[in-house]
Amino acid sequence: MKTEITYLGHIIRVDSGTIEVEVSNDIPSAAPIINGRLYKIGQIGTFIKIPIGNITIYGIVSSVSNTPSKSDEINLKYTFGSRFLTVQLVGEKIGEDDFEKGIGTYPTINDEVHLVIEKDLFDIYGKKDSGSIEIGKHSSSENLSVYADLHKLVLRHCAILGSTGSGKSNTTVSILKAILGDYQGSRVILVDPHGEYPSAFPNARVFKINDAANPLFIPFWLMNFDELAYFLVGAKPTDDQKPDYRLFRELVTNFKKDNCTLKAGNVNPNFVTADSPIPFSARKLWHEMNWWLNGTFSSSNKDDQTKATAQEINNGDCENLVPAQFTPYPTNNTAPYKSKHQEFYSYEKKILSRLKDSRYDFLFNPGDYKDANSPKDLHNLLNEWIGSNSKLAILDLSGVPFEVLDITVGLITRFIYDSMFWGRHEAYTGKNRPLLLAYEEAHSYLNKGDNTSYSKDAVEKVFKEGRKFGLGALVISQRPSEISETILAQVGTFMALRLTNSGDQSIVKNSAPDNLNSLIDLLPSLRTGEAIIVGEAIKIPSRVRIKLNVPRPTSDDPKLVEKWLESHPENEENYKVVVTRIRQQKI
Repeated sequence: MKTEITYLGHIIRVDSGTIEVEVSNDIPSAAPIINGRLYKIGQIGTFIKIPIGNITIYGIVSSVSNTPSKSDEINLKYTFGSRFLTVQLVGEKIGEDDFEKGIGTYPTINDEVHLVIEKDLFDIYGKKDSGSIEIGKHSSSENLSVYADLHKLVLRHCAILGSTGSGKSNTTVSILKAILGDYQGSRVILVDPHGEYPSAFPNARVFKINDAANPLFIPFWLMNFDELAYFLVGAKPTDDQKPDYRLFRELVTNFKKDNCTLKAGNVNPNFVTADSPIPFSARKLWHEMNWWLNGTFSSSNKDDQTKATAQEINNGDCENLVPAQFTPYPTNNTAPYKSKHQEFYSYEKKILSRLKDSRYDFLFNPGDYKDANSPKDLHNLLNEWIGSNSKLAILDLSGVPFEVLDITVGLITRFIYDSMFWGRHEAYTGKNRPLLLAYEEAHSYLNKGDNTSYSKDAVEKVFKEGRKFGLGALVISQRPSEISETILAQVGTFMALRLTNSGDQSIVKNSAPDNLNSLIDLLPSLRTGEAIIVGEAIKIPSRVRIKLNVPRPTSDDPKLVEKWLESHPENEENYKVVVTRIRQQKI
C-alpha cells in the first residue's frame, strides 16, 4: 500500500530481467527510519520488493538516475527531484514458502515497489539448517547471517577470488573452519604452495618437506609414464615413435612387473603397465641404462651383446650411483668390443643429474615409501592424508622446487582422484565420504596458457568429473584471468573479493552463473574482507562481510614502516646463511 512506510514508488518499465522504478516524490525522507533502523533509498546493491497478491518479487538496485533510462531527451519533461531506479529481478516468494531464485510471475506497469527491511532479508536468507554453513554477515545488516548450501558449495565446486590484500586467505579460513567445525565426518586437503595456513589451523595435520614429525613424501613412481618421462628426461608423448622412448617405456614396465608383491596387496603382473603406480628404484633404472651404454662384450654383433657375453669386472653400486666397471675395449677393433646399445645415450645423463639434485629428494627418497621392500605402501599414504582423525590435511609445498610444482600438484590431484574413483562404493571413502580439495595460489600452476601442464589436466578432470565420485574442489586465486577456462566454467559458486584488474573482473562477470553484472561491478570498491557471492550454493547473490579469523594465516604484509625505522648495522657475516640456502635450495 502507498500509505506504508516502506513504499518506494511504482514501476514504469519492465524488461525480461530488469524493471525501472520511479521513486515517489511523496516520500518524506531519503533515509527513512523503520523499526529503529536507518534505510538509505537508492543504494546500489540494496534490495527492493514488489508485492503482487500472495507473491513477493525481489530485485537488486543496479543504477540510480534523475531521468528514465529509455526516455527521449528532446521530449523529456524534467521534474525537479525525480529519481529513477534500475532494478534486476532475482527471485520470488510465494505465500509462506521459502524464497526461490528465478521469476515465475513478472510485475507490470504501475505495480508498487517497497523497501526491503531486515525482516524481509530474514525471509530471503532463512535460518541455518543441517545442510548449510554460515559464510558471514550481510553487508546491509550486522544481524543477518548468510548461509551457503554445503552440498552445492563443495560438489558443484567453488572459487575464492580477490586482489592481493583483499582478504582471500581469511575467507578461505572462514569457509574451511565452518565446514570442519559443523561436520564431524568432513575431510579437506589444502594444497598450500607458500606454507601460509598451518598457523591458522593448529589442529590440522601438516605435511612438509624435511619436517621431522610429518614429512611430505610424494613417491616419484606415482607418476604415469608420460609424467615420468617428461620429468626424468624431458621426453613428451609425441616422442612415442622414437625407439629410445619405446625402449624406455618397456624398461620401466619390466621394473614394475618385478615388484608385484606389495604391502597393500599383490598385483597380477599381466595387468601391470608403465602407468601403474608400483614402486621401483630410479637408481636401478639409471644403473641399467648406464650398464648397457658403457658395457664391453666378447662379440661385436649387437644381437650377441647380452649379459652373458659382457666383460664385467665390478657391478658397481646403484644406490650410491656407482656405475658398473668393464674390461676396457681396445682401439684396434678386437675383443672386448664397445657396446652398440646406445639407445639411452640421451637419457642416462639426464636421469643421473635428477638423482643427484637434492631438491628432488622428497620424490626419489620418499622415506618409508621408497620401494617394494619399504615398510609402507600407498594405502598408508592415503590413510595419513585423508583417513586420519584430523579432518584437515595441509600439504605445505613451500619446499618444492618451482620446476616440479606443476607435476607435484598434478600427482597429488590424480592420486586423490584415483582413490575416490576406485573407492567410490567403499563405506569409508568415495561417494560415502566426500572430500574437498582446495588449491591456494591456483594461477601459479593452473595457467590457461600452459599446454603441457600436468596439474591443469588433473585438476580439470576433478572439476569435470569429480562430483560423481564425491570429490569437490575449491580454487583460490588473485588472477582469475590466468586460470584455465575449463576450470572456471565448472565453478558453481564464486566468492569474489575486491578485484581491481578489469580482465579479472570480466572473468567473474562472464563466469558467474547469475546474470547480475551490476553487483559484479561493485568488485573494485569492496572493502577488505567483503565479498560478492553468486552461484548455486547461495539463495540470492549477496554482498557479505567475512569475519576476521584468529589465529590468521601467515600471509600478512611485512611491517615496512616499523622495520625501516629500525637501524640495521653493517655486518660482514650477513648473507652467508642466505647464500648457502640459495646454493643448497633448502631452508
